[in-house]
Amino acid sequence: MMSVQDDLTAVERSLDALVQAVGKLEARIGGGLDVRRVRSDTDHLRESLALLKQGLAGASPGRPAATDDEMVPVPDTPYNSALWTDAEDEGLGAKDRHAP
Repeated sequence: MMSVQDDLTAVERSLDALVQAVGKLEARIGGGLDVRRVRSDTDHLRESLALLKQGLAGASPGRPAATDDEMVPVPDTPYNSALWTDAEDEGLGAKDRHAP
């Protein structure tokens, strides 16, 4: 069974191979819009992988890094009504105007 570090290393190697392949493709067909888009996507993948590695490095050992799907407690207390001053009700418009 591979460790997380082994998995990250494998992803890095695959991404390096992808970057090289895109470079070869770009040399053969030129740097048109579609090739630049693919190049940009590979750059974003590299940045995302670096962020993932940073997040995992900051996580506690034995506990995975925080994810977007973690439960966030929401208090039952009412919101401050001042937050809604001058707000329009969706589909109803402003309080002082009438629907057509």
